[in-house]
Amino acid sequence: MGKSGVGVGGTTIKEMPFSERPYEKLEQYGPQVLSDAELLAIIIRSGTRNDPSVSVARQILQLNPRGLGGIHQLTLEELKEIDGIGRVKSIQIKAIAELSKRLSKLHAMDKVRINSPSTVANIYMEEMRYLEQEHLKIVMLDTKNQITGDSLLSIGTVNASLVNPREVFIHALKQSAVQIILVHNHPSGDPEPSREDIAITNRVKEAGELLGIHLLDHLVIGDGSYISLKERNLC
Repeated sequence: MGKSGVGVGGTTIKEMPFSERPYEKLEQYGPQVLSDAELLAIIIRSGTRNDPSVSVARQILQLNPRGLGGIHQLTLEELKEIDGIGRVKSIQIKAIAELSKRLSKLHAMDKVRINSPSTVANIYMEEMRYLEQEHLKIVMLDTKNQITGDSLLSIGTVNASLVNPREVFIHALKQSAVQIILVHNHPSGDPEPSREDIAITNRVKEAGELLGIHLLDHLVIGDGSYISLKERNLC
């Protein structure tokens, strides 16, 4: 297991040749010119006695076939298997990965008008496609079909008997939503809707009609693909 610090003789960014130092490259040319490993090296700050921080960063990126895109899937224990990465650094890496994911989602949501299922899928695909359990979310829209917020309704197998429409619309009413969309993932990667998915959709749709809040769609997210129940005429 790696150590969170570096002992005497450890290689730090400051000990690298000036032209190879990520800090200086970022200051002079901007963050866009740095490689994924160099950006990650800035976060972890120091390497080990034998490996500079950029080399340690490359080892982290190689832990998942998706490289940078797979960092958020790595566990703290997997990160700590890298020499030079201990408790503190592994937590920092996970925190940065989560912040990056949230920033990406906020950017995608910013003043976007929801006019098709693909627009919703583009916002939630990366967040939900790799989840190991089913997550059901409600997405709330205003009169301009812009997202005003979302809320997590349940984690685990999505079951019509466990999803209470009352809980769904408590969130919608708090946000003054006029329309809502349900989004959940299938950990198997296959977005084909189940009977339970269809049953939940119908229950929520019927409850929404009584409250004057329209269920616009229900999306099932798979691994890189999705299915819209509205497009299937099931919503």
